[in-house]
Amino acid sequence: MTEVTLPQVLDARERRAQIQRELLSYGTVLSFCMNIPGPVKFSPLIERTFELGLCLLQNALKENSISIIKKVEIREVTGPEFICALSCSPQVAKNICVKIEDSTSAGRLFDMDILDSQGNKLEREKERTCLVCGKSGRYCASRRLHSVKELQEAVRKIMVNTFMELDSQTISFLASSALEKEVKTTPKPGLVDLNNTGSHRDMDISTFEKSIESLRSYWADCFKTGVSHRDSECFSLLRERGKEAEKAMLEATGGVNTHKGAIFLLGTLCCACGRLWTAYRMCTDPLTLTGECSNLYRQTSVEDYKAITEKKGPLTRGEEFYLKYNLKGARGELENGFKSVLDTSLPVYEKALNESFSENDSAVFALLSLIALGEDTNMISRGGYDKAMKYASLIGALISSDSYPSMDRVHEADEEFIKENLSPGGCADLLAVTIFLHDLRSFYA
Repeated sequence: MTEVTLPQVLDARERRAQIQRELLSYGTVLSFCMNIPGPVKFSPLIERTFELGLCLLQNALKENSISIIKKVEIREVTGPEFICALSCSPQVAKNICVKIEDSTSAGRLFDMDILDSQGNKLEREKERTCLVCGKSGRYCASRRLHSVKELQEAVRKIMVNTFMELDSQTISFLASSALEKEVKTTPKPGLVDLNNTGSHRDMDISTFEKSIESLRSYWADCFKTGVSHRDSECFSLLRERGKEAEKAMLEATGGVNTHKGAIFLLGTLCCACGRLWTAYRMCTDPLTLTGECSNLYRQTSVEDYKAITEKKGPLTRGEEFYLKYNLKGARGELENGFKSVLDTSLPVYEKALNESFSENDSAVFALLSLIALGEDTNMISRGGYDKAMKYASLIGALISSDSYPSMDRVHEADEEFIKENLSPGGCADLLAVTIFLHDLRSFYA
């Protein structure tokens, strides 16, 4: 980050005034820059905050049917700027800008000036508050009551807190959306979809919708846990959050387990997003994120497997499968950094999308690729090991002969799975992870 000199600041100020004068002939002039104290006026975090303000501004102009007649954008060491001429009266433009500045904490850092046709700047009716103490900003500034260091720290906190909250909401939205897309992917062999309830008699689409709604805040909590706990205690805290989420899910569904696996897998992934997060950048690389999941769970996995081998009481089905077949289920996925997703379903999903298949059909193909791996413990639990492997092989043969089988053939497979009471629920969870990873990267691209 480069510190600016006084001559640079003065030159930037004169350049801005010249641009404003040139734009006055086109209409009302809006000049947007940042209120950043100290010698550093441009950084990745400052730029991201500016882009947020620019997005809010452009959306507000669009909502009010106001056109940008001519614009100039600047990205230099003296700070980012956006200067334009608008097709509205100065007062309308000022009202919009004040609303933006007052609507979010980051708005305190937005400096949106409006000039009328004579070049006169419209003033605010309500004075802005001090960045540090919240009192009169003009009063504190005129008396220099706060040091530059205090002001810089206040600005940093505003920007960091703004994006931590904004990104946690985005993570929650993307995780919920991934689960919605997964359950509505149709047809899905043996699983609840828009056609039928698959091999299940205790749940349908509405059950999943209730479950998804109950988990919305959980994904944001997982992200924030990762942001605030980057030590070895993180996974144990995350596990407690998961237990609370399971309770909320069961209350919402009347005791039906719809998303226990997703709570574990997708929750850890959301936490990994938080651990790798910086206020100016969300990590969206699938390999890096899944690797962090593996790091998160590595120590706990050793303890989990040891506890299974030493357990004296009754075993769960998953524990039985681990001891008998060395199948690790969801634990294995985290331990191996979602290898099946990285190597299989994500490439299949994105390749199909790139070849112009719909989101739904691409998700169907990705799911089939996961089922064909033959590692779904839900299928083994319902049909036994041999039957589960047989039908996984049938799906493997289906996609081997045609990477993109017709939906009619998939529907036939669905009928067979229902007849045999097979349900690849673990693969459904991994499909949601696949969709989440793709959508996360697309959203922040």
